[in-house]
Amino acid sequence: MELLSVDMLNERLEKGKDTIYVINFWATWCAPCIRELPHFEQLQQEKLDEKLKVLLVSVDFKSHLKNRVEPFVIKRGLKNEVFLLDETDQQEYIDRIDKSWSGAIPATLFVKGLKRKFTETEFTYPSLLKEYQNFK
Repeated sequence: MELLSVDMLNERLEKGKDTIYVINFWATWCAPCIRELPHFEQLQQEKLDEKLKVLLVSVDFKSHLKNRVEPFVIKRGLKNEVFLLDETDQQEYIDRIDKSWSGAIPATLFVKGLKRKFTETEFTYPSLLKEYQNFK
């Protein structure tokens, strides 16, 4: 599991202009986040033949990486790429990710090239699949 800054995330998005990125912001202490994580796993698995990349970005404290986040990822068997957001100024990174973000989680950003859609909601699998298909 790696640390990820907003700059690193933006660089990754720049390199993959032909890929749809679904970036979910979550935390180990957020019950709605935990409920929806399997849906992101399922989306990636069902769309292996599509240019889709699901990134799970934890907003847990950096100090919780080894003792909380990594054990959580292992216990849940998460297969998608998981990162811990490496930013100290919460308001700054929230604004840089999306100006409409209130800071609430779960939150998900859909990106393909210059097209972006940000949502603050807990997804069911059907609602996530619909959002993804509408975004394509």
